[in-house]
Amino acid sequence: MESSYKIKNICVFCSSSNHLDNKYFKLAENLGQLIARNNWSLVYGGTNVGLMGRLAEASQNYGNPHITGVIPQRIFDKGIANDACDELIITSDMYERKKVMASKSDAFVAMPGGFGTLEEILEVLTLKQLQYLSGPVVFLNVEGFYCHLEKMFATLFQKGFSNQKYRSLYYMAPDLESMEKYLIDYNLPSLTDKWSD
Repeated sequence: MESSYKIKNICVFCSSSNHLDNKYFKLAENLGQLIARNNWSLVYGGTNVGLMGRLAEASQNYGNPHITGVIPQRIFDKGIANDACDELIITSDMYERKKVMASKSDAFVAMPGGFGTLEEILEVLTLKQLQYLSGPVVFLNVEGFYCHLEKMFATLFQKGFSNQKYRSLYYMAPDLESMEKYLIDYNLPSLTDKWSD
């Protein structure tokens, strides 16, 4: 059955660090190409450094139709904004940045990342749980990067801090191929709110 949900803009949360193993830069490059190949526009953190920079560069070089960078003023002032973005939005702070990114995106992917990546994707997951958002949420769990987080989620379900039905809110993708298939086949979930059980 063909998916009833169409993705136009995909938001990727990822690291701005240059001090990472090269395999993560290769992953960012491959993800950027995959996004462009599917004719999805990219929404991301707006810098030209780390995985962010590699992701945007690869996606643009592969023919991405539109790249939107969203960067807070304080980080913009450090001189690391990506001037090659089709659209560069400068926000007043991190809170506004996340709001803008969410409003412009139909799907959300977290690459392996640090505190910022985790904070961003978990906020999106919470917004989806509360039905402010409805699009797919994917953890790119390459080489088991997010397995410990997945175990933490299992604890939340087991101890009753989150309903088992919310397992369907996200997908732990072991590789880019499975992530791509999940996004293409995605259908809107039918969930009641958390207080109706």
